[in-house]
Amino acid sequence: MRVRMDLNSIEEYLGFGDGAVPSDGIGGMLKTRIEDFRVEEVAATPALDPKGRFTVVRATLTNWETNRYLKRLARACGINRNRIFSSGLKDKRAITTQILVIDAHQKKVEAVDIPDSVLEILGRTHQKVGMSDHDGNRFAITVRGCVDKQGNPLDGKEAMRIVQNILDDMAQRLGPDYFPNWIGPQRFGSTRPVTPEVGRAVVAGDFEKAVDLYLGMAGLNDGKETDALRTMWRETQNPEKCLEIIPAHLGFERSMLESLVKKPDDWVKAYKTMPPSLQLLTVHSLQSLVFNHAVAGRLDAGLGLAVPEIGDLVAPVHANGRIDVGKMAEVSETNLERCKRNCRLGRLSVTGPLPGRDAKLASGKIGKIEEQAMVTTDVHEVNWQVKEIPRLTTSGTRRPITVTFREFSVEEVPELFDLTLSKRWEEGPKDKDRWHPEGSNLRMKFTLPPGTYATVLMREFMRSPLDHY
Repeated sequence: MRVRMDLNSIEEYLGFGDGAVPSDGIGGMLKTRIEDFRVEEVAATPALDPKGRFTVVRATLTNWETNRYLKRLARACGINRNRIFSSGLKDKRAITTQILVIDAHQKKVEAVDIPDSVLEILGRTHQKVGMSDHDGNRFAITVRGCVDKQGNPLDGKEAMRIVQNILDDMAQRLGPDYFPNWIGPQRFGSTRPVTPEVGRAVVAGDFEKAVDLYLGMAGLNDGKETDALRTMWRETQNPEKCLEIIPAHLGFERSMLESLVKKPDDWVKAYKTMPPSLQLLTVHSLQSLVFNHAVAGRLDAGLGLAVPEIGDLVAPVHANGRIDVGKMAEVSETNLERCKRNCRLGRLSVTGPLPGRDAKLASGKIGKIEEQAMVTTDVHEVNWQVKEIPRLTTSGTRRPITVTFREFSVEEVPELFDLTLSKRWEEGPKDKDRWHPEGSNLRMKFTLPPGTYATVLMREFMRSPLDHY
């Protein structure tokens, strides 16, 4: 499955459909200011004990990618990155707050001073946290420069009317406060969707290709210095020369290149310089492609997302929005009405595939859609076993194809005249952009379950090109 580097082709590659309901949306752009995108993790503090081994902090980060910050934090604490535990990765160009558990003495953590971050010491604990251990994420997101389909500025009243219409239409089609649970573009690399292609090479056991793609695959909005590095790698595959021109912010690429300088043919070692969570993400993002294409396939076939069909696999939903995959059931003629009723009541959820060695697919016409998604993404012959790094082997699972949002509100916010707006905003809209500096600005607040993407919900309202999120 080859990726063509234009926005429409990338959206098609990632499996994004047109949206849950027909609408032109409000257009606009996200993250024109770092303060326009705020994420607060909703999580219980681990049980505190003064004799605990670990230090618990509430970390507030400004414009930090989570993995890069944790690597910097580990260095400041004098420990390995694997000794810091979090329950999720947050957006980079944002202000984010989350719980971290650090396997270091409290005094060392107290002495940490990293720019654009604040660590609030909560105490000591015996407990670690794992991925998705939190209950959800609370968002406050501002979309700026709202426009109609032709690019004409929308005033606040009209933009809010469009948002309300989309909410009403989604409620009618999917149920109140539900939206499609697409896996968001940041899982794949947004306008440089390298992550699933690296994962494809990993599950094929081709680590030379995995490293080659990670270092050399071009993106749409990388910038001149990054473009130059990736071009040099593609043309020379010379790690020493690449290290001479590598931009400072490409820390993972630097570690890979330094590994190749020391051991030029050890591609597995070079790949393993990435944080374990990012290694796992490459495989997960390949699975995620299949899920997105399965959701798109249902919509293309005119089938619902919230109400099951015969052959669907449904799973019980917990109060925090997670599903119990171990108690999945197949929908049949005999239980169809009961499953429909429980899905409408929020007790069950229709699921889609995240394939692996032992993952089960739906049957009947739904099963055919899922099988086609695997063919479209070219994983129908993958066995998902990674002999070189066994922890990356995946059995597969299922994911709810719709999800709820809570505590939703929308309000108009004033235009800002300060120096913190992005360079792109200052340069003004370009051809095929869908925003205008005279368009209104709306702030939306809502809470989502863990593992759910705020940009996906914002996309339902905005319908802007992929690089506007």
